[in-house]
Amino acid sequence: METAMISNDNNPAGSAAQLLAPPPTVKQLFFGFLGLGLTAFGGALPLAHRMIVDRHRWLNEAEFAELLGLCQFLPGGNIINLSVALGMRFRGVKGAFASIMGLIAAPSVIVIMLGILYEHYQNDPHIKHLFAGLAAAAAGLLVSMAVKIAMPLRKSLPLAVLAILCFVAIAILRWPLLWTMLAMTPISILVTSRIKK
Repeated sequence: METAMISNDNNPAGSAAQLLAPPPTVKQLFFGFLGLGLTAFGGALPLAHRMIVDRHRWLNEAEFAELLGLCQFLPGGNIINLSVALGMRFRGVKGAFASIMGLIAAPSVIVIMLGILYEHYQNDPHIKHLFAGLAAAAAGLLVSMAVKIAMPLRKSLPLAVLAILCFVAIAILRWPLLWTMLAMTPISILVTSRIKK
């Protein structure tokens, strides 16, 4: 019994914790989000998931899903909230500042330059096709991320049902996001607390 507690080989939680990298430095947060900001046109959340969970291993799947859930509940852009929350979690105010600056610095300059170009060439059919293709790629990335985040829910039927209800309410019934979240958040907290007991 004691050896099982010491060894993490037979403990899934322990081995998952071993797979995580050490907490990132302020510099790593800045450059991680800088790279994300430079590559995340049209689909930042799927790429954020890949950077944070798969590549750098700063968070595991469950931690990412929990942090993203909090960031979606807060006002503002999800990826902005995620960068601040992640930086704050690991390095406090300095980490939050480094993450947000890394995320928005280069893309802001690029978007301004692209806006100037688009103003001159917006009626060109090639440009219209380019933006249609980018929209399709962004939608594919979003669906991919949604599937990855939803995979842990398959182990819990009540949480899967809640996720489906939220999807139906927002995507199909077109209920306002704020009211749906205000109604479903207390229910999901209650269900999760009963599952964990």
